[in-house]
Amino acid sequence: MNFTYFIPTKILFGSGSFNALAKEELPGTKALVVITAGKSMRANGYLDRLLSMLDAKGIGHVVFDKILPNPVLKHVHEGAELARANGCDFVIGLGGGSSIDTAKSIAVMVKNPGNYWDYIFGGSGGRKPLSEPVLPIVAIATTAGTGTEADPWTVITKEDTNEKIGFGCNQTFPALSVVDPELMLTIPPHLTAYQGFDALFHAIEGFIAKIATPLSDAYALKSIELLTRWLPVAVRDGSNLEAREQVAIASTLAGMVESTSSCTSEHGMEHALSAYYPALPHGAGLIMLSESYFTFFADKCPELFSKLAQTMGVDVAALPEQDRPMAFVGALMDLQASCGVRNLKMSDFGIKAEDMPLCAENARQTMGGLFRLDRYRLSPEETEAIMRNAYK
Repeated sequence: MNFTYFIPTKILFGSGSFNALAKEELPGTKALVVITAGKSMRANGYLDRLLSMLDAKGIGHVVFDKILPNPVLKHVHEGAELARANGCDFVIGLGGGSSIDTAKSIAVMVKNPGNYWDYIFGGSGGRKPLSEPVLPIVAIATTAGTGTEADPWTVITKEDTNEKIGFGCNQTFPALSVVDPELMLTIPPHLTAYQGFDALFHAIEGFIAKIATPLSDAYALKSIELLTRWLPVAVRDGSNLEAREQVAIASTLAGMVESTSSCTSEHGMEHALSAYYPALPHGAGLIMLSESYFTFFADKCPELFSKLAQTMGVDVAALPEQDRPMAFVGALMDLQASCGVRNLKMSDFGIKAEDMPLCAENARQTMGGLFRLDRYRLSPEETEAIMRNAYK
């Protein structure tokens, strides 16, 4: 029962909340606006709307638009240099997790010296403490999945060493976040599913992590309940605003889980997959790992898995006690089927079976901290077996 709660982010949530940003006091006078290299922020008018708000407030701005779906180290340094050269004193991430995560990492590096990897605490990271303050961060989420608008975490890949590692501290919580489901209406079905399952696994892993707290459990179980009911609706009909709202709040709740608990080794395994195969969507990687991963853990924490099954709508009281943990895995597979992602195959994304040992080792080397938060300590052989069993 001993825990510390710290989520200092002000969140504007709900349909129309993007417009409410116009009335908010922003944490600086010139913004670096970070978006992806894709077309959606411009094509949907979101970037123009944001820049018009900034102009109306007399706030200067520079746009950095190179971010990839799996963000990379070189863009952190390019963005930080652009911010320094233009005198930016805060950073806005507009888009999904990749844009907001990179905005956080850029905010770290505008004033701190050296290489971003000097401050990373996994793999080949230098494990140095920050010596200078992080620029204030504003997050404007246009997807529902990462929950990065409500947590301090950012995940970046060091391309030359295939290391995809998370970083976060008290200063990388956004000062202000906007979660407007109206900005999510244009997301196609497959991405809606991938992003929704990312949020789901944040909640599930946070619930079974050994540092879970009563508060993280409350956030996690509500997030899982909402996603079980509403994610299939949002996938089938992306124009259903109620479904978008429910999935969005579930994602934000899952971000709060990540602020009060943690992911587990499943996320470490996926980071390794998408470090070697950067075209792999993070949520898709998690989906493909999930049956093998949770089947392995079902008998390691049976009471927690039974609670997860119940939260996903299973009448666990009607089942023999020994069947209840695996009922969660069954419910998870049913949810994947209802969202059209039950039959994803790693081979369809170009992933090679012979790379599973390499990915398993990478996961343990780069994200070993997550393995220590499992309720059962996986061996290298068990890690590899889970990933091999997930391969299709």
